[in-house]
Amino acid sequence: MTAEKTKRLKINKEWCKGCYICVEFCPANVLEIKDGKINIKNIDACIECSQCELRCPDYAIYLGGKKNEK
Repeated sequence: MTAEKTKRLKINKEWCKGCYICVEFCPANVLEIKDGKINIKNIDACIECSQCELRCPDYAIYLGGKKNEK
């Protein structure tokens, strides 16, 4: 039985400059760059390690809120 994720990944595409840093540091291959901006390609694979949030120089991606929250 796996534990349900309590947080979820949030992105602000307006702040994203498409630098690819978050994609490179994500150990679960959750992220991609699409049309020059960050895109979540597989949220179910997210292990909530926060590497994307820690590495983003533009604060465009972060873990926050609850999984069911919009």
